[in-house]
This record gives sequence, structure tokens and C-alpha cells, in this order.
Amino acid sequence: MGRLYVVATPIGNLKDISERALETLQNVSLIAAEDTRRTLQLLNYYAIKKPAVSYHKHNEHARAEELTAKITENDLDVALVSDAGTPCISDPGCILISLAREKGIEVIAVPGASAAIAALSVSGFRYDHFSFLGFIPRDKKSKERYYEILKTSPINTFVLYEAGNRIKNTLSGITKHLPDCQVFIINDISKFHEKSYVGTISEAIALLGQNPNSELGEYTFILQRNNQEPSSPDATPPLSIEALLVDEMIRSSCSMKEAIAAVNSSNAKLSKGDVYKASLRLKQLI
Repeated sequence: MGRLYVVATPIGNLKDISERALETLQNVSLIAAEDTRRTLQLLNYYAIKKPAVSYHKHNEHARAEELTAKITENDLDVALVSDAGTPCISDPGCILISLAREKGIEVIAVPGASAAIAALSVSGFRYDHFSFLGFIPRDKKSKERYYEILKTSPINTFVLYEAGNRIKNTLSGITKHLPDCQVFIINDISKFHEKSYVGTISEAIALLGQNPNSELGEYTFILQRNNQEPSSPDATPPLSIEALLVDEMIRSSCSMKEAIAAVNSSNAKLSKGDVYKASLRLKQLI
């Protein structure tokens, strides 16, 4: 049986790719790409000539069935790539990988660049623990629940993504809920025009206002709350049910279903109905 390779590609500079990734792309029979046009630029740069098919959020289910059938029935090796960075990190791929595992297909990681990790590495912030939250929801209700997680989570450092045309409004919204937090923002990581900002959110917004190209591209940004350690257990603020679920998934590396069971068993005062409703709200943010 063929295998499925999950291949990380550069997030900007085309030279930020491993020899193993290039070798994998050269040797597979087919490449499943989030945007075949973007991937073709990378393949042409390294003179790799391989057929590529689209695999994006609008055709994930149908394409996953097609690709796994090719792997199992035709004994083909397939590589999954996103536009940039590591697949499945705010990019399509999870449906294909889950189906592949159901069908007994070996899934192999070919690690490499990730915007979230790259931004953390140059932020200068301390982060023994951090939470990756991806893109902020656009609708008002989901956004408010998102902000509630930022305020109540036991984790103090968050990695988020945002589009350039929304970055200023997003930062303004966050500062209303977390006025004292520090932020590190970076755009065009590893590219010629890479630009970063660090300081309070107000300072970052002011710096963005001085850049005429600030609305171009996508941003990775790190939020760090300035929370002080509580002096006693009584000083610990109560967590929302959503935050309890997030905390359980992070601490135990478990699924949402397992987190629901753990929260129900350890918090007798919470009704199972409220926990379930909180999980539904949380799923809209993940």
C-alpha cells in the first residue's frame, strides 16, 4: 500500500525547505496542494515535475475519498502540502489524514517551517506553555467567546493569525478586553520585506499606522498577558466552562469528547448540559 506524506513547505523564503522534503516531493506519485498555483512556484523553483491536484476546504471530503482510494488501490505515494508552512495548522488536511488512518494508510510527517513556531522563536517572550488559537472568528458572538477564552484561560501566551486588512481592528478589539497585555506581531516572515512590532497593543497599532503597506499579507502575532501569580488559592479567578475544557485538552492532550468527560467527573457543581453547550460554543472557535 502507498503512503501519505504530510510535507511542510516554506512560509516565505523558498530556500527554507529540507532536503528530505524535496526528496519526498520528487519521489511521490501525486501532490495534493491547497492551491496548485502556489505549489507550482515551489516545484518549478526546484525543477520538480510532479502532477498536483487541489485539496482545499471546499473539496476536502470528496478529495479525501479520491486520494485515499488512489493510495490503497493503486499503491501510490501521495504528498499533502499547504500554501505555506505545515499542513493542518489552520490549513486543510485533517479530514484526509483521519480518513487515511481509518483505512490503515501509513501517515508520515516531513517536518519543517511553521509560522506560529517561527514567530514564537523571535518574540523574546517567555513561554513555558502557550496556546495556539489560529484565526480570530469574524462574527460578533463567536469573537466575544474567543475574547473570553483569552481572558480566562490558565495559559498566558497565545499565538494567533490574522489577515492584514483586519489586523488593526482585531488589535483594537483585544485591547478592550486585555488592556495590559504585551504583543509581538510579525508579517512576511522570512521574506525580503519582513516586518515586526513589539510592545503594548496601543504601541503596535501606532507603529502599524506608520506603515503604508500594513494591510498586505497575513500576520502572526503573540499575545502575552501580564497576569500575576495569585497569592493564595482563594485569589484564583473562576474559569469559564470553555476555559476548563481548553485547559483539560492542553494538559491531557486529549480530544474534546475526553475533555467533556473529565470536566463532568471533576466538577460536580456543573450540569452536563451546560458543559455540552460550552463544548458546542468552543467548537465554533477551533
